[in-house]
Amino acid sequence: MLMNGAQAVLESLKRENVEVIFGYPGGAVLDLYDALYKTKYPHILTRHEQGAVHAADGYARATGKVGVCFATSGPGATNLITGIATANMDSIPLVCFTGQVTNPLIGKDSFQEADIVGITTPITKHNYLVKKAADLPRVIREAFFIASTGRPGPVVIDIAKDVFTTEIDYEYPEKVHLPGYSGDFTGDESQLADVMEVLGEAKKPLFFIGGGLTLANQAALFREIVDKTHIPVVSSLMGLGCIPSAQEGFLGMVGMHGSYAANMAVQECDLLIGIGVRFDDRVIGKVAAFAPEARIVHFEVDKAEINKNVVADFPVVGDLCWSLPIFARLLQESAVDYKGSYDAWRSHVIEMNSKYPFAYKTNDSYIMPQELIEKVSQLVDDDTVIVTDVGQHQMWAAQFFNSRKPRQFLTSGGLGTMGYGLPAALGAKLGQPDKQVVLFTGDGSIMMNCQEMSTAADNNIDVKVVLLHNRVLGMVTQWQRMFYGKRYSQTLLGGKTDFVKLAEAMGMAACRIEKPEDLEPMLKEALAAEGPMLIDVMLPGNEDVLPMVAPGACLSDMVLGGDKE
Repeated sequence: MLMNGAQAVLESLKRENVEVIFGYPGGAVLDLYDALYKTKYPHILTRHEQGAVHAADGYARATGKVGVCFATSGPGATNLITGIATANMDSIPLVCFTGQVTNPLIGKDSFQEADIVGITTPITKHNYLVKKAADLPRVIREAFFIASTGRPGPVVIDIAKDVFTTEIDYEYPEKVHLPGYSGDFTGDESQLADVMEVLGEAKKPLFFIGGGLTLANQAALFREIVDKTHIPVVSSLMGLGCIPSAQEGFLGMVGMHGSYAANMAVQECDLLIGIGVRFDDRVIGKVAAFAPEARIVHFEVDKAEINKNVVADFPVVGDLCWSLPIFARLLQESAVDYKGSYDAWRSHVIEMNSKYPFAYKTNDSYIMPQELIEKVSQLVDDDTVIVTDVGQHQMWAAQFFNSRKPRQFLTSGGLGTMGYGLPAALGAKLGQPDKQVVLFTGDGSIMMNCQEMSTAADNNIDVKVVLLHNRVLGMVTQWQRMFYGKRYSQTLLGGKTDFVKLAEAMGMAACRIEKPEDLEPMLKEALAAEGPMLIDVMLPGNEDVLPMVAPGACLSDMVLGGDKE
């Protein structure tokens, strides 16, 4: 089948069942966009390339499919960098297509030329520079395979402009042949036998789950394992939703802003079973004092993560799609009554969780941020997808939103990218059109990609943007308050921006909530309204996210706050 390179790209995306592309045109990809025009391939024009890659990321997180975005050469490609790094840190499958100058001009500092392959090498799972049109089908097939198998991640395909116009005899390969990368991450089953042995010796075991459980689509099986064993569970930020937040025995998020019970359980357990986690520094605090009584099991697809931050006594290296079913079978075959084995330990941590819940001091004069999160959680249904930006609102959402299901709580965990939320919410809604999508953002974060309100309005993408408006860069002011003598250097926003007018100027409906008595009725009305809407909620600017473990401190050294000071 004869076609040019641009047509070959779109035909390959069709073969990969790509439902929508997010992108922004430019000179180096004009031929690609001309082919897009002729084929009417579904495409969302974002208002910035960073918006395109974050939208593709949100789509991927919400659906489990590979997200796709387009950008032109030079500044178009470099504007993707933050989003690619965001996806890379959280292991999100993306394929990002960028245009490059023509073959004769590569390496000559030509107009709008940037070495995007060199720039993105540290922040991608793999990348390509395509100089021959005949290579396109193979490269695209490989890119989707690499992005979606094993530990997922972003892949960049940089394509020289003249490749788009070169004609080829198109044939899409059925199989991928990559020396050194088979996509098979089956491990050593004897490692699971070791886990069963140490589990039989444990008196105080604890599951620690992370984003890998969601990425592997193994949350349902894990819930069965929890039901079988009655072992308590703590979660990283990225693991929220794999176990319902309200389920007895789930102790919440662990780490810097984790719950008292979660952190204390880690410190007191004698066996910590990490599943799809990186043991991130925000989780472990002081490494030497982390889980001091525990032997550590680490289920992990990426061998490079084993012993990187915390030494694993019993590693289980392999895809969770391989290891967890075997673990579940071994538990089922075991003669041990796990439900009765850990009753005292389970009762102890549940009591801690009941005694020291996430808490805050209410106020009749103004709306509290935690109260806002709780109220949204009560008003939305069990299938609602929550997206956050980064900062205080992100942590309050993690603490006070009742996550019920995997792929329900979408956030930039590893990189902590302000400006992620709005475009990611648009991508999530397009990926899950039948579910309500609600974004929690702050007046700092929203400004970093506020132009995507225009994308939401022009495409009638029904997201509800809940703006926690406290007139400060909240998390940074909190640190300045705690560790820098209240010297608020360049973190007070002044509060002159009228976000209602800004949203309306971009075509979005908007409302403002200022009084506590108006919170529930106005929220209820706004969340039920048709079409995209910004809900500007006025909040105090001096509220801290608590509990908190200071950077580098032991998890036991917590400032509780709320009503538990």
